[in-house]
Amino acid sequence: MSRSPASSGLLPMPGSPSSSWALYRARFASVFQNADTSVLVAFWLFGLINNVLYVIVLSAAQDLVGSDVPKGLVLLADVLPSFLTKLTAPYFIHKAPYWLRTISFVVTSSLGMFMIALTPPDKSVGAKMAGVVLASVSSGAGELSFLGLTHYYGHMSLAAWGSGTGAAGLVGAGLYVLFTDWIGLTVRTSLLASAFLPVIMLISFFLILPRGPLREGKDAKEYRPVLDEESREDDDIEGDVPAVNATSSLLSPRPSAASTSAARHGDAASKFRTNVRRAKSLFFPYMLPLLLVYVAEYTINQGVSPTLLFPLESTPFKEFRDFYPMYGFLYQLGVFVSRSSIAFLRIRHLYFPSFLQVGNLVLLTLHALLPFIPSVYIVFVIIFWEGLLGGAVYVNTFAEIMENIPMSEREFSLGATSVSDSGGICVAGFVSMAMEVRLCDWQVRHGRDWCRKIKAG
Repeated sequence: MSRSPASSGLLPMPGSPSSSWALYRARFASVFQNADTSVLVAFWLFGLINNVLYVIVLSAAQDLVGSDVPKGLVLLADVLPSFLTKLTAPYFIHKAPYWLRTISFVVTSSLGMFMIALTPPDKSVGAKMAGVVLASVSSGAGELSFLGLTHYYGHMSLAAWGSGTGAAGLVGAGLYVLFTDWIGLTVRTSLLASAFLPVIMLISFFLILPRGPLREGKDAKEYRPVLDEESREDDDIEGDVPAVNATSSLLSPRPSAASTSAARHGDAASKFRTNVRRAKSLFFPYMLPLLLVYVAEYTINQGVSPTLLFPLESTPFKEFRDFYPMYGFLYQLGVFVSRSSIAFLRIRHLYFPSFLQVGNLVLLTLHALLPFIPSVYIVFVIIFWEGLLGGAVYVNTFAEIMENIPMSEREFSLGATSVSDSGGICVAGFVSMAMEVRLCDWQVRHGRDWCRKIKAG
């Protein structure tokens, strides 16, 4: 009988100074010892690249539209197409193979970034937003596709995906701050460089990802939406036909093309109705807490944080435009940390962190109206905490689905639930468009006109 590491003396006894760190290292080793490194790297890169352009666009929102246009407009252009894609695509996107989807994501997202970068500053904001829309469609379809792909590669692929999406926020916001603030590159040059990032997804899918699990999964059971009870009963009846009857059926006339087409249409309609019922059953346990946390955090990011300004002499900044990218960087840092923690820390009560995020929204809104937080560094901590909560709800929601949803329904459920984050961001976009304007007007009326001193780049 094998002994556990603790009982065999490999780990120190609890209470010793090194026990906590040793236990953590043992946990880390046990989690990753059986993981395929190629799978981890591939899904980490999928998460990173699929989301990084979205983050760069939001980080550049202030420079794209200036202070005269609410940043919620950029948020809506960046997420509404993604939301509509996630809302509809789970019911038909499985007809396209993953390799074809990956190529289309790369082409579409790069084209969108070129449109944003190459639109002259004196042209209409609408031209830039058209490029944002293209990148958004690609990001939404990519998220539901790669989440569905984790069904074939197991829990660690989901952990790698979550960590990659968190890193996307960190890398995207960090790169934009690095290029525009520290190195001094123009906004256009920074966006042009980012247009080439999607090529990494091609490398990840075609050169790094092992294709065996995907082929074996498709061969074993071609993806189809889960059938309702009547369809399952029909399948059982057909599967139990005696051999003699089966032989007789081979000798009978083949059904006409019209009757075959009608049967397929009826089967497709049945599958669609069943998946709609499945999506409804996902709402309260998984979709709603994810929706709530995204409404709260993106209302903070796009509607409140542009007004969280302090006198420059009391901050590390030289210009008022520097607040917004730094807030975005700290938020994404928190997201990265929490999304990377799923292999070690699970949160099963998803509503609790969602309600805490609503509390953050109330706190920061009150400060924007009646400034009572004495230092920008305290706001930095709150924004980082906001990112921790948002990332934790995201990755733990999909971990709960992987653990609790039957395998036959899992691929669809993972993709369908992804609509909640985009839906929450859409709601936040509409709210923040009005909220930022009113908060800024309030501040100007009360002698704080800093929010009016930011211009488009």
